[in-house]
Amino acid sequence: MNDAAREDWISRPVDHPLRGELEIPGDKSVSHRAVMLAALADGTSRIDGFLEGEDTRATARAFARMGVRIDTPSPSSRIVHGVGLHGLTVPDSEIDCGNSGTGMRLLAGLLAGQAFDSVLVGDESLSRRPMRRVTDPLAQMGAAIATEPNGTPPLRIRGGQSLHGIRYALPVASAQVKSALLLAALYADGTTEIAEPHPTRDYTERMLAAFGWPIEHEPGFARLEGGHRLRATDVGVPADFSSAAFFIVAASIVPDSDLLLRGVGLNPRRTGLLRVLAAMGADIQVTNARDEDGEPLGDLHVRHAPLRGMDVPVDAVSDMIDEFPALFIAAACARGRTRIRGAAELRVKESDRIAVMARGLRNLGIEVAEFDDGADIEGGALRGGTVDSSGDHRVAMSFALAGAVAREPVMISDCANVATSFPGFIESIRSIGADVAPRATSIR
Repeated sequence: MNDAAREDWISRPVDHPLRGELEIPGDKSVSHRAVMLAALADGTSRIDGFLEGEDTRATARAFARMGVRIDTPSPSSRIVHGVGLHGLTVPDSEIDCGNSGTGMRLLAGLLAGQAFDSVLVGDESLSRRPMRRVTDPLAQMGAAIATEPNGTPPLRIRGGQSLHGIRYALPVASAQVKSALLLAALYADGTTEIAEPHPTRDYTERMLAAFGWPIEHEPGFARLEGGHRLRATDVGVPADFSSAAFFIVAASIVPDSDLLLRGVGLNPRRTGLLRVLAAMGADIQVTNARDEDGEPLGDLHVRHAPLRGMDVPVDAVSDMIDEFPALFIAAACARGRTRIRGAAELRVKESDRIAVMARGLRNLGIEVAEFDDGADIEGGALRGGTVDSSGDHRVAMSFALAGAVAREPVMISDCANVATSFPGFIESIRSIGADVAPRATSIR
């Protein structure tokens, strides 16, 4: 992402329902992991449904810089010629992870076991994100990773370390930290066991098994031993539930709307938003449910329904951590109060999502009380106004939904990072009847 580029949006109210069928882009989490494991496997893997976003492309470029041949036979497809667990070569300079916290944290674990030194850098937003939550447990395994004094990137990883397995209880549930430790454990002597306070998404565990690595896992726990090999396999990437979430909420809040979203990933550690919206009164049906490449997916049929506020169950938080910006908009449109607690993780995402969403909703006339680990949101009528996304892709897309039901247009600033996870978002949402458009491109 070029930090000099800035894109602002305008989202105008609509007086008609949102209708149509959509195919959502591929899952970002799965795309990252598919490239990583395919690169380390013996043999050639094909990935179909790969997300053509800036974050996932940055991960693919990182492995190309380390000697992995990656072909692009067609858009959203990659053929990865694996080099084996110990076949990566020294990158000629720093590895740029762009805006991707997932890419940086997972690469930190993977690179901790290499024979060569490496440096991971990111854009302005990623360079402010905390990394000690992953570097500290990696150090317990024997890794040598230096951060800035405040624990932020760049990450300077010293190669040639002897890693050993550990038993680690995550203090805060995090799929990224868990995955970094599992990737480091591929290179470690002995067994690594990870316990979570709440179960998180298990894409890494499922994909390791698909690539032939013996692993034991259940919700909240994973165990594996080092010393095995990864075998090439073909991966079909489901549609990204986090990207589908914006359309689920849009159809729920715009009167008379009726949308069909095809082939959406329905990993149970990812779909807490469905559970919460259903409790709020949303009309969402799952059809054509099936399993592909070990991942559950299905079609989502969403119709407008009046929503009511609720206390979001704390045990749902880790299963919907990326969907909270969209939920904030649903809560603003619901009758009564929605109470969110146990979501302190939102403070250290691409932005402080609690603060940024609260500030934006207040600018649009919604009463929000902010807490360290959540917020109380009083449903009401959204007026028009200007909100700052703080360069957070999910915040920008969420406020685009707000504009559809506001009394006046909503202006959203700093939206360029949407390209990291959902290139083509504006075209997709306009195709179902929303009125969202870029305002202008300026230079900071």
